[in-house]
This record gives sequence, structure tokens and C-alpha cells, in this order.
Amino acid sequence: MAASASPTVRRRRLAAELRRLRGNRTGGTVAKALGWSAAKISRYELGQSSFPLDEVEKLLDYYEVTEPRRDQLLALAAEANQRGWWEDYADAVTPEFMEFLGLEAEATAAWEWHLGVIPGLLQTEEYARQIHLSFQRAVPTPPGLIEQRIQVRMRRQEILTAREPPLDFAVVLDEAVILRKTGSGDLMYRQLQHLVEAADLPNVELRILPLASGSTPVNDSFIVYSFGASPPADGTSMLHNVVWVENVKSQFYVDDETDTYNFSLVFKSLQEAALPPADSKRLILETAERVWRGP
Repeated sequence: MAASASPTVRRRRLAAELRRLRGNRTGGTVAKALGWSAAKISRYELGQSSFPLDEVEKLLDYYEVTEPRRDQLLALAAEANQRGWWEDYADAVTPEFMEFLGLEAEATAAWEWHLGVIPGLLQTEEYARQIHLSFQRAVPTPPGLIEQRIQVRMRRQEILTAREPPLDFAVVLDEAVILRKTGSGDLMYRQLQHLVEAADLPNVELRILPLASGSTPVNDSFIVYSFGASPPADGTSMLHNVVWVENVKSQFYVDDETDTYNFSLVFKSLQEAALPPADSKRLILETAERVWRGP
């Protein structure tokens, strides 16, 4: 799988460029000149709709954008209108999660903290299925829908091994995650073995925050996505980091630059408090043998 040209990311970049091109003019001024509504300008600048090429051309004409920049932005609009693989699962996942999948598909790096379960990018299929089945007590879900969601989870994992270049993934897990029984003991043993195998990948760094560390863990699990330190090849604006936050009540993402920076600092502090990667793998293997395989 080649590096993804995620339509979600392209849509955000084009929206940022259209906002920049408008400059000091109001959305109402542009809308009036083009015979559009101000709400339409707003939707384009927020990336909340598709980008018909003829309408993008009208905007570029109005903003007097010339070659080669014009061709670059029209190509960006064409990519923004394409479908991502995750859109085949629109009936199984929420629009918010599809937005998240689109961002993940083009992220260059991710930093995740989790204190509840093994992160989705590192789950075995049987562990993922057990997680979904456990939610049945609270929210009954048709079996077919569960299987589609598991397919999504397995498809996501290709970003670590099948994409070129793969995602640089750093994760810190609370030790309680590898001690908390999900399914059978055999299932947990296989999941922890898989966790260590994933940690051996050159693009994955896994650390465990010990229960005895004395550190107070962050209450919400989160993942920070980065889109690279250099401007993209198409010359468009860089995207700031995006944070996906999970708690008991909801899942949501944050893209405010100050907030995402603070999440990055929190993750760094968790990394520093956690065991080094080699010691973390040793603890996982010891836990698999001592707790889940037994005598």
C-alpha cells in the first residue's frame, strides 16, 4: 500500500488555502461577487463539503490565482473529492470516526496513551472482537455491524506495515491494560505476544507505565497525529497536529494548535515516566507467562 493521499487531509488543506486566499475580504463580499450564499463560502473554508471543480475555478478566478498555483489547487480539489477506503464502511462507523480515519491515513507520526485497552492499531482480531462484544451489554449491536467494525480496525493496521513509508508510532500503555482480562486467558496470552511482535517493528516504540511508578496517569486516552515537519510537496499549508480523545462519554478530536501542543507535552511526560522499550517488552512477556499462561 503506497502512502495515502487522504481526501480528508486534502480537503482540510484546500479549505485552509481558500481561507488564506480570501485575505481581509469577508465571506459575504466574496459570496455576493460570485452570486453565492455566505454559508457556501463558509462550508468550503471549513472543508465541510465536496469541492466541485467548476466552483473552485470560479473562486480561483475571483482571487486571481495564476499558474502554476492554479493547477496545484485544482489538483488538490480533485483529490479532495475522491473516496477513501473507510467510506465503504459508512454504515458501520460514525461520521466523526470516518474523519479520524481520513486523518490517520496520511499522518506521518502518532503518539498514543491508553489506559483502558490495547490500542486498535496493535490489537489481534480476536481481541478486537471481544472488545466489541463486551459493549453488547450496554449498546446492543447487530453481529454484521460488529464484523464490519473489526474489518475497519484490521484495515487501519496496514498503516504500520503495508504503507510506504509506515506510520512512526509511539505508544505508552498503563500496566493495568496488560493485566485486565479481556476474553480468555489464552486470548490475552496471544494478544500480549502480538504486542511484543509489534513492538519489534522499527517504526513502533512501546512503553509501559508501571502501576508502581508513582505517576498519576492521565484520565483520558488520547492519540496525537502529526503530518510532518515540512510543507507538503503540493505547496499547500501544513496541517497542525490533531488529537483524538477517548473517554467514557464520547470520542472527539482537537485541532487547536495550543491544545494539541499541550497534549504532546503530556505524552512526553508519560514517556519519561514509563519503562524503556526493552524493559517494557520484558514486562509484557513476564506478564503473559505469569498471569495469562500460568503454571
